[in-house]
Amino acid sequence: MTETPDPDLPTGTLPHGAAVQRVVLVTGPAGAGRSTAVRVLEDLGYEAIDNLPLSLVPRLLEGAPRGGALALGIDSRNREFDPPMLLELITRLDARPDVAREVLYLDCAPDVLLRRYSETRRRHPLAPAESPEAGIARDFDLLAGIREAADVLIDTSDMSIHDLREELDRLFSLEATVRLGVSVQSFSYKRGLPHGLDMVFDCRFLDNPHWVPELKPLDGRDPAVVAHVEGDARFSEFHNRVRGLVDMLLPAFVEEGKSHLSIGFGCTGGQHRSVALAERFGKELAGAGWRVSIRHREIERRAGARTAEPSAAALGTRA
Repeated sequence: MTETPDPDLPTGTLPHGAAVQRVVLVTGPAGAGRSTAVRVLEDLGYEAIDNLPLSLVPRLLEGAPRGGALALGIDSRNREFDPPMLLELITRLDARPDVAREVLYLDCAPDVLLRRYSETRRRHPLAPAESPEAGIARDFDLLAGIREAADVLIDTSDMSIHDLREELDRLFSLEATVRLGVSVQSFSYKRGLPHGLDMVFDCRFLDNPHWVPELKPLDGRDPAVVAHVEGDARFSEFHNRVRGLVDMLLPAFVEEGKSHLSIGFGCTGGQHRSVALAERFGKELAGAGWRVSIRHREIERRAGARTAEPSAAALGTRA
């Protein structure tokens, strides 16, 4: 018989070996590939439900975990869709020890979305009587907060359906020997912690490339910035201690049935030190065989603002 949570257990704990329901919430702007992703996850063995009203998700998860994994397609076309309601749902799922949730966000550049709508001659669901540009701008505006809360972000702008399938298979395969997905993120403390982090490491003590004129406009993916950050005498010990801790904990999380772990590195501006650390750790963990996605919140935010501004300005909507 499947074990259910003991009411006397502290919040956030389950009996050892108890079943945990894995839930992947699949979202993103219309045309970015959400429906395709849901079908791919179904092919990978997930029980897939598309366009489920948000109010029905808690009812779907009532009772003891049924085993297997769920993929739920949710976007602005859903009945009663509301971004604050979705963020509240994510928070509620995080509070349940019997649910392991992940948010998969399918992203795409606005100009590519426009080309896709032009090629298919489909109307945008958020602008059925207007141009697709209007719907695309509204969609990006509506989903901005959800994009930041995503655990895994896949940009499909330059992807074929086959590329997307391969990436989803790498990140979400149920057949993989190691089922734990690891998200490594960089962020700025000025804008607060990203949603849903499990482990956070502050790297503001490292020498800041921001104060080096030739490094200031670059980010932590540039070799010159990496060399500067790793040149700090404290870097090696910090890296080795954090890596040792993570290496010890990941197998323990797998044993406990956890399906996703989010690790964050923060610095002042989220551009140099935290990005360099997230890149290095993400690549090292991927090289060790873990399923890893790397996100840089502040870099993504700035890039998203630049791509959205021209379209929004032309439409007279909020950028």
